[in-house]
Amino acid sequence: MANQTNMRWVGSWAVTPSAMDGVALEGQTVRMVARVSIGGETLRVRLSNAYGTGKLDIGAARVALRGDGAGIIPDSSRPLTFNGATATTIPPGALAVSDPVEFDVVPLSDLVVSLHLPGRLPEDFRLTGQANARQTNYISEPGDHTEEATLPVAETRDAYLFLSGVEVLAPADTGGIVAIGDSLTICNVSEIDANNRWPNQLASRLDARGGRGFGIMNQGIGGNRIVHDARGGSTQARFDRDVLAQPGVSHVILFLGINDIRNRAGKPEEDVTAGEMIAGLNQLATRAHAAGLKIFGGTMLTYENENFNPPPGLPGLYTAEGEVIRQAVNGWIRDSGAFDAVIDFERALADPAHPTRMLPEYDCGDHLHPSDAGYLHMGDIIDLDLFD
Repeated sequence: MANQTNMRWVGSWAVTPSAMDGVALEGQTVRMVARVSIGGETLRVRLSNAYGTGKLDIGAARVALRGDGAGIIPDSSRPLTFNGATATTIPPGALAVSDPVEFDVVPLSDLVVSLHLPGRLPEDFRLTGQANARQTNYISEPGDHTEEATLPVAETRDAYLFLSGVEVLAPADTGGIVAIGDSLTICNVSEIDANNRWPNQLASRLDARGGRGFGIMNQGIGGNRIVHDARGGSTQARFDRDVLAQPGVSHVILFLGINDIRNRAGKPEEDVTAGEMIAGLNQLATRAHAAGLKIFGGTMLTYENENFNPPPGLPGLYTAEGEVIRQAVNGWIRDSGAFDAVIDFERALADPAHPTRMLPEYDCGDHLHPSDAGYLHMGDIIDLDLFD
């Protein structure tokens, strides 16, 4: 085990837990791929049963380096233990952190975590995970296949199940960056398995720069909002769990708000004002500063004439009134001084000839989510000097 003198645990990869709909398991093995940001010689894994209606039995768990597809490099496979045992039970609403395991992982590599779930987990168990993860993960035929180099795949899913974080033992000066937001942070509609998310691009740039290391923890979740609950709870409700409790966190990038304006459910009581959104963002900045963290505010992207998953009978959720709110909130983000710095995603992707819409090359086509080129550009425009 690595000497822990002048070392600390830092998150190298993360996803935000939420309740998974329409997923059931029965005695199967789940194999998931995590693109880590920083490397190390010792790691541990976090598993979450945050939304489960009952206890979650983990029969076996292993970590390995990825081979091809659902395969692993056999010589790299190591068992994960919990309190010294190869199996564990996670109470409803809780998480489990594995024991440290010696494992040499390099930055920006694909780590594979395999979990055997020996019991029956029906849909009403409310499996914990993250959907629309832009990563192919694998569910096996029944049985414990955690040690097998080639998994007998029964189905694939663009989702993580139970796995919520990977931590590495890193030098004490290593920083941790939490990117918290909505589908524009998990980078929905980007190419699956391509790792073209802007937090991944930021990780690549920081690694190429060298010097002080920074783990990146992506705590985006589709549909998330500032003011009202959505999948995973509002950002204000989940901030302690998904930001302040993350291992080694030193910096926060806060980037969301468009779902508050869109109010897809159309509930009048969930219509928001610019003042309500600003108050929520200011509270998040205050809480980050109280914890000794630096926090950077990301401006909301344009959404003129967006047509992503509109409610029945509507072409989209853009309104002139919503645009006024968006611009007012962005103006506050830029000028209020509430944040340690501003990352102006809006201006980086906007069409100079038509500033209320994205440049076509940065628009995936729904006028709400960027293209892969747009997401990569977002990662490229973040000033690395913010992390000196």
